[in-house]
Amino acid sequence: MNLSTRLPDVGTSIFTVMSRMALEEGALNLSQGFPDFEVSQQLIDLIYKNLKAGHNQYAPMPGTVALRQAIADLVTKTYNRITDFETEVTITAGGTEALFSTIAALVKANDEVIVFDPAYDSYDPSIRLNGGVPLHLSLKPPHFAIDWQQVRDTLTPRTRLIIVNTPHNPTGSILREADLKQLEQIVQANNIIVLSDEVYERIIFDNASHESVLKYPNLAQQSVAVFSFGKTFHATGWKVGYAVAPEHLTREIRKAHQFITFSVNTPVQLALAEYLGNPDHYLGLGRFYQQKRDFFLNQLKSSSLQPLPCSGSYFQLLSYAGVKDLPEKEMAEWMTRELKLAPIPVSAFYQNGDNQHLLRFCFAKSEATLEKAGEILSKL
Repeated sequence: MNLSTRLPDVGTSIFTVMSRMALEEGALNLSQGFPDFEVSQQLIDLIYKNLKAGHNQYAPMPGTVALRQAIADLVTKTYNRITDFETEVTITAGGTEALFSTIAALVKANDEVIVFDPAYDSYDPSIRLNGGVPLHLSLKPPHFAIDWQQVRDTLTPRTRLIIVNTPHNPTGSILREADLKQLEQIVQANNIIVLSDEVYERIIFDNASHESVLKYPNLAQQSVAVFSFGKTFHATGWKVGYAVAPEHLTREIRKAHQFITFSVNTPVQLALAEYLGNPDHYLGLGRFYQQKRDFFLNQLKSSSLQPLPCSGSYFQLLSYAGVKDLPEKEMAEWMTRELKLAPIPVSAFYQNGDNQHLLRFCFAKSEATLEKAGEILSKL
């Protein structure tokens, strides 16, 4: 059978490749973005309570009423945006499904979608699988700031969607108020939709504020904001996320969502709804991860690796320029094999594979893990 692949240049995700290599080599895994510490016991107990109470069948397609109400209340409090849980909140199987469902619903054949590299690796394949044309604009270290004039120069009558990500994976950069205002002007003037990946919204440092598209009323009317409970509550394996969008966009997203996953784990949804009732469960997340970032950086003081600015997320970029003259993928493999510590090459997040001597390290780890990582990296 001659099979014509729709993604001829897509192989196994770099996250899977490096995590598998870490396992094979017995290496410390700072490649894939998941915590190595426990989820709240209270949250686990709430799930068990709902399992025992018999909440084990399909949830409503858009999500349980309890969780959508809790999210709508949270959005209203956080971003001063009155949100209708019935028509503007959809529970998805993680942030990645929310991204895919949005693209599947809103991008037609030959529509252009602007993507900023380095970019989360699901964006480009999701666009192409749905007939769209990704337009990649490269961001440059150390700050990875968006050149909004370049965005304007890239627009054509076929531009349908702009994807932004703040706090940013893999760089840890964030968008500021001035960025959101520029974005707002562009989308209003050109009738473009924004897909805003905000899964690290609570993980932001140094007294900065998270600039969500939901904070800007005119921008919010043309935007879909995507979030993830896995990032907020250290439970990436539960795969529960959500999308917030105005009714006319939500209606289309749900058309796709109902045929991609239909509905999401019922007892977990109900547990999350109750857990969200206490702000202490999420308001301190930025401080929690800032301490981990600072602890990790402190372990590297005697290393020749140079840290780049990190304002959010739980990823730290380190430059190995001057340490070894290897391409990033080879450097990541060498480090995993020889030093027994696995990072991610930042070039994997660029469409053109830019080699800038940068590696990404996840610091969502226990202090013992980070201390061990510091001992290893200090050898360089």
